[in-house]
Amino acid sequence: MPIAIPIYYDFSSTICYVTHRAMERWASDLDELGVSLRWRPLDLARITGWPRGGEVEGERRAHALRIAEEFSVPVRMPPRWLDSRPAHALALRLEGTAKEPAWRERVWSAVFEEGRDIGDRGEIERLATEMRIDVEPADLLAFDRLDDATRVAYESGVSGVPTLDLDGWHLPGLQDQRTTRLVLERFLLRRDTQQG
Repeated sequence: MPIAIPIYYDFSSTICYVTHRAMERWASDLDELGVSLRWRPLDLARITGWPRGGEVEGERRAHALRIAEEFSVPVRMPPRWLDSRPAHALALRLEGTAKEPAWRERVWSAVFEEGRDIGDRGEIERLATEMRIDVEPADLLAFDRLDDATRVAYESGVSGVPTLDLDGWHLPGLQDQRTTRLVLERFLLRRDTQQG
């Protein structure tokens, strides 16, 4: 059975989207290592204080676009920080179901390929309808689980996204394929040694 490694993300983050695409490309490496990723949503605006709806510009925008180019991932970066909470609330409701990974894929495609605004609850309802997911308006306002997950992640040392959680040691950001594989190999070796 694969070892599930948590990876924290926010649907509003361009670099998280690039990471999602990179990890898809590296699926054979992950399989070979016996690793599966357990994508864990958190509310980055709550951790950083970035204003929801605020413009993403200057160095922050340039950095995200540089990362996308470096990893050869075409991206339509939103001009502002979208309110990802409704999309995360539904992701948490779908946790552990077959629709959870499909929901992540659909939301990221909607934002970074189609330019849709997931901060609009009507947009989330339309995406859910496309995927035949029953959703009540209250589902998209149920932020308690997201707030709790964000608080727990922050208290454990997660301060940004994407972040891999390697048994409490956090690897933030997106590394190249070779570095990611080496880090995972060392993590697995250390884990085996500690459990052996």
